[in-house]
Amino acid sequence: MSTSVFVSGATGFIAQHIVSNLISKGYKVVGSVRSTAKGENLKKRFGASFQYEVVPVLEKQSAFDGALKSHPEVTVFLHTASPVTFSAADNEKDVLIPAINGTKFVLESIQKAAPQIKRVVYTSSIVAIASYQQFFDPNFVCSEDVFNPVTYEEGKAHPVSAYFASKTLAEKAAWEFVENRKPAFVLTTVNPVFVLGPQLKDEDVTGDLNATAEFIAGVYKLNKDDKIPESAGHFVDVRDVARAHITAFEKDEAKGKRIISYTENFNSQLILNIIRKHFPELHGKLPVGTSENSDVSKYARIEDSKSKKIIGEGQYTLEDTVKASVEQFLKAKV
Repeated sequence: MSTSVFVSGATGFIAQHIVSNLISKGYKVVGSVRSTAKGENLKKRFGASFQYEVVPVLEKQSAFDGALKSHPEVTVFLHTASPVTFSAADNEKDVLIPAINGTKFVLESIQKAAPQIKRVVYTSSIVAIASYQQFFDPNFVCSEDVFNPVTYEEGKAHPVSAYFASKTLAEKAAWEFVENRKPAFVLTTVNPVFVLGPQLKDEDVTGDLNATAEFIAGVYKLNKDDKIPESAGHFVDVRDVARAHITAFEKDEAKGKRIISYTENFNSQLILNIIRKHFPELHGKLPVGTSENSDVSKYARIEDSKSKKIIGEGQYTLEDTVKASVEQFLKAKV
């Protein structure tokens, strides 16, 4: 297979799984990183099928021009890089503007510097589909046809709203770019729910994991008398999200589509139950909780039948995901 794929933000949690999958399928990969040191680390990890380009600032006009011009062999672009923060000093300046402009600028670079690219897959989020309040409304239906109604002004007002607005408005900006600028490439977005799962390599497990990985780590680290966290919602394994990105450019049915990546619902009690089931050596340390807290029916319904027709069912259940993650924690002694 001769196709070369560009993956932005190649050091990311999801991105590293994508790169690994691509290489295992015979693709050549070019990844963007923020520093040479990070690029060299990935080169050691992935070998001869991986090259990197340093793009230190993503949210700058023409930031990707040089990287793309250096790789005329690339015909697919997977845009996974995106700022994630819930503690910005200025929600507009630090979250909204970088997310929206960064999306516009990377698409401009592709159109201008890499006209040979025919497929672009953009990592969006389920939060571009539903608002925070809608997630906790069992009567609300999340589907590929719905956008979060959050406004720019609401995003400026609160850190959580800023994140929801940044993902929503950035994805809308991507679709508007395609509609207005008529580029040579076809756009597909992948909208995952909460992404849990193991790091690509055991050595990546540290005491400071990405936000969603901490859902499992936070339960694993509980002591017997600790209160069980209230984390809950919709779940997908990182390995299924990586597979969805690749299917999104391999299949013609995905052209111009939004793809929801979702497997099942979860909460901290269910995670705790799975840990206690598979790791009896932790029984003396962990709390037990109560069976009533295992109810996960009170959240918005995910209607993703269109997506499932394209990418298939998730291959990893919550039980698979929790088990694989805790095995890594134990190996790493975190």
